[in-house]
Amino acid sequence: MQQDTQKPNFEFIALMAALMSIVALAIDAILPAISNIGVSIKSLDPIDNQLLITMIFLGLGVGQLFFGPLSDSYGRKPMVYLGFVLFGVASIICLFAPSLELMILGRILQGIGLSAPRTLAISIIRDTYKGDYMARVMSFVVAFFILVPVVAPAIGKVILDSFGWKAIFYSQLFFGFIVCIWFWKRQAETLHPEYKIPFSRSVFVNGVKEFVKYKETIVYTLMSGLVTGAFLVYLSAAQHVFENQYGLKEAFPYIFAGLAISIGLSTLLNGTLVMRFGMRKLSLLSLLAFCSIAILYTFLFWNSPNPSVLVLVVFLSAQFFCLGFMWGNFRSIAMEPIGHIAGIGAAINGFVSTLLAIPIATFIGDFVEDSVWPLFAGLAVCGLFSLAIVALVKKPKPLPTV
Repeated sequence: MQQDTQKPNFEFIALMAALMSIVALAIDAILPAISNIGVSIKSLDPIDNQLLITMIFLGLGVGQLFFGPLSDSYGRKPMVYLGFVLFGVASIICLFAPSLELMILGRILQGIGLSAPRTLAISIIRDTYKGDYMARVMSFVVAFFILVPVVAPAIGKVILDSFGWKAIFYSQLFFGFIVCIWFWKRQAETLHPEYKIPFSRSVFVNGVKEFVKYKETIVYTLMSGLVTGAFLVYLSAAQHVFENQYGLKEAFPYIFAGLAISIGLSTLLNGTLVMRFGMRKLSLLSLLAFCSIAILYTFLFWNSPNPSVLVLVVFLSAQFFCLGFMWGNFRSIAMEPIGHIAGIGAAINGFVSTLLAIPIATFIGDFVEDSVWPLFAGLAVCGLFSLAIVALVKKPKPLPTV
């Protein structure tokens, strides 16, 4: 029974935010330590080491495709426990990996494991609340979630300097263990037995068939993949750019935090503006601005050395401010026609967009070796492809009848 009249309590909000925040911690806390990890596992190419960031997203994309439908059959709590166990095993693989290849395997498995608490936190909120209360809980959870990428690199840097890079993984394991115990002791199962759906292959087959019926769903899923891929280039290359190209090893966590705040501000602002302008208009205007900023950079610094760090941060902040208006709205538009298959639909949407983003990020990231210019060129190309997709599928207005 959904508790649409019960006010959300602080502990529930904090627990759901903690379930989602482990993902951000696992991704962003190791950013200052990537070069140290590379030396330890004898992988000295900073471009190859970027895979330690991008590959966890592959796991997140694949994992949600399974944990979502499985939770509809076996309950939310067992799947969250399974995810934490897999995350623990994967973290141990990362701690003792002798090579880049084995550590990448560990990162993929970390992503698969963490997709359970990340995805099922949303399912638990949906099971427990509806209407205005659900929107309120989600806004608080997302606001807290946004803060984690701001502080995670700084936390990682402090742990790295004090205890070495392995301590970052141990701290993630400890945090995951605490959250898992908290979840076990304080959160009841939210999927009632009468709502359980028998798990079968037809869940996927029927879901995919229904998903591809809706042109807008396909279009905005592809666009999500393109802009996510462009952002992953930055996320995976940020440490290399600021530490190696700019020589700002000590300042990197603080620069990263400042740029994360830019995304957080626009994400929160989107909640207000979307009611006034509508998600389609707002996301399209943001996409146009996103492309314009990237194109401007590519023309200004064509065949030129990197600009000052202040100029770079201004351009990146502007790009990321646009992203805050695009991500949530793209996903909302994609999901709008498929509310009747929301669970498997959300899983397919996340899987397809992630599967598209990974090769884009890997390809463009290979060029961000001596200059930041390829990053902005990639942002421009991904943005222009997104605009082209919208233009191709947009229905022309009917001609007025005489």
